[in-house]
Amino acid sequence: MTVSWEDFLARVVERGEYRDEAEAGHAARVVLGLLGEHLVGSEPAELADALPDTYASLLRDARPTGEPLTAERFVEAVVGWIDGATPATAQWDIGAVLSTVADLAPDGLIDRVLDQLPDGYDLLFGHPLPT
Repeated sequence: MTVSWEDFLARVVERGEYRDEAEAGHAARVVLGLLGEHLVGSEPAELADALPDTYASLLRDARPTGEPLTAERFVEAVVGWIDGATPATAQWDIGAVLSTVADLAPDGLIDRVLDQLPDGYDLLFGHPLPT
């Protein structure tokens, strides 16, 4: 079942301790837009199915890049899209969005997503892999 737009944003606002929905919504658009460029196969559509249409389209409509960014470069890319962001605040934004997505995703999907991505994304999703 897809979560409502309001519920999704409320979760991101709470996790990211944002001032308002606009700030959380911008972070969600940036993070999900970039993530969509790094996923292939059925996983982007499956993740999108758990999200409200506003954010689902960012995953469904993304054109995959040739090779996913490392987790560190992903953080740097988010810095470039959020005014005034630093690596620390970008990591916070990413964590607020991706941990919310991970909570909404069907069982096993995040593991399949992480299998596609370079090391370090597990921490961005708030799902550390066992060492």
